[in-house]
Amino acid sequence: MMMRSDQAATEPAAKFLTETDQLVFLMEEVTRRLRRIFDTSVEQFGLTRTQWRTLAYLYRTPGMTQTELARELELERASVGQAIDRLEELSLVERRSAANDRRVWQIHLMPAAVELLPKLRAEADAVYTRLLAETDKLELEQLRETLTRMQANLDRI
Repeated sequence: MMMRSDQAATEPAAKFLTETDQLVFLMEEVTRRLRRIFDTSVEQFGLTRTQWRTLAYLYRTPGMTQTELARELELERASVGQAIDRLEELSLVERRSAANDRRVWQIHLMPAAVELLPKLRAEADAVYTRLLAETDKLELEQLRETLTRMQANLDRI
């Protein structure tokens, strides 16, 4: 939460709310806004952001299980199950039992999903273009390196 220029922080508040806090809050706000924008952009296709991400992961790695998807999406199995159920209702995915273990269900894209993916890609690209406007390649590379380092630091916690 950045202070407006006409606001002066009180001495105790200045000590409590650090520049690092403000940076983390800014990253959270950017992420929150990006999620809202994605939610709005995929509504036209009758999808949620989670469903869009599910399709993207299945395109990259066909036949993932619900558990694998949940791990990749960093969501609860039940939430992913609901997304898969809805995608199945829309005839975008189907569950097939695994050849080596009939108790395991693998999720596969249906042809309608493959046809939809370029439209979803175009929506994502349009959002990214607006997000990254006036940001040059060097800035993006530095940001990528910094975020990658931060992610590695978090992995060690």
